[in-house]
Amino acid sequence: MNSGRPALWTSRHLDRLIETPATTAPVFDPTALPRILPDHDLWDLWPVQEEDGSTSLIDGHEMWMALSAPALGHPEGRHDQARIRLLARNGDRWKDLGNAFADGASPGSREWSGSAIRRPGGTVSVYYTAAGRRGEARPTFRQSVIEARLDDAPHREILRSDGRTYLPAEEVDGSPGNIRAFRDPGWFRDPADGRDHLLIAASTAWGDRFTGAIAVAGRRAGAWSLLPPLIVAEGVNRELERPHVVVHRSWYYLFFSTQRHSFHPADRAPTGLYGFAAPGLTGPYEPLNGSGLVIQNPAAEPDQAYAWLVLPDLHVAGFANYRSRQGGDLRHAEATEARAHFGGTIAPMLKLTLNGTTTSVAPAQEF
Repeated sequence: MNSGRPALWTSRHLDRLIETPATTAPVFDPTALPRILPDHDLWDLWPVQEEDGSTSLIDGHEMWMALSAPALGHPEGRHDQARIRLLARNGDRWKDLGNAFADGASPGSREWSGSAIRRPGGTVSVYYTAAGRRGEARPTFRQSVIEARLDDAPHREILRSDGRTYLPAEEVDGSPGNIRAFRDPGWFRDPADGRDHLLIAASTAWGDRFTGAIAVAGRRAGAWSLLPPLIVAEGVNRELERPHVVVHRSWYYLFFSTQRHSFHPADRAPTGLYGFAAPGLTGPYEPLNGSGLVIQNPAAEPDQAYAWLVLPDLHVAGFANYRSRQGGDLRHAEATEARAHFGGTIAPMLKLTLNGTTTSVAPAQEF
């Protein structure tokens, strides 16, 4: 299926990166936005999809999922309490449907990002990341790719890193942004052959450190198996998060998010949505806009949004992160200050225009 030669994202590509209106999101204030969940932080949204990729509608409402945690203490602490939340959307109104899974159902100590597919019979398959281990005394950073349903069926691990091409994400100690990755399963059905795939944020070896990669797995006879990576960041970035594919006008667009502090060196490039394009799922891929940059936060607000997801209609969802403190990194600020600058809700929607390997972004007129 895959030639075994991933596309390399290199410093040569980043040297072509420039800030232009076509790739820069409008400035907004994360703290001024209405919160979908007043008492909870909410981030990393994704829709429940039909098998054709469209967003599921139930009783006239779009079904979405997101990560959530109580809005208490330092915002970075939310990763240690994350649960998947089910939401219903009708126009600009959102309804909270509570946690997707019962307490203790996950094999992890918390639930991280993934994707969800509604089957023809009405059941919903959820692919997500179980972080840590259920019942552990303190949060660890072991990551497992899990399949579950929105019922009482057991949650089961369906995919593991092979320890050769992909490093295992089994660290006991660490912090988000400084750990190996094997997470964020993004479901995709290839319209070329009707086969199902999962895109995975992964890590490969790079000297005595690690580098970000996008893994792909295929499903055969009911089982998932890893294939060679699609993208490897060749030492320039350690996290290519929330990978997903959108097919538009016969092009396969592979998108992912990464943060400025994940580059080597830090701040080598901006926090943003990046992407590659190819004539088919397995490539050959080339970076969009020459550099890979699709949407960056504006220089005045370098951390205003994150975790973008491009929908089939080219709307782009993300979450409101931090309002700038004169370029400082609020991840390491005191809890009270960080909380005062944190959004913790959905960011203003954007709309992409795709023309081959060239893109542009604008505010969404309606969503």
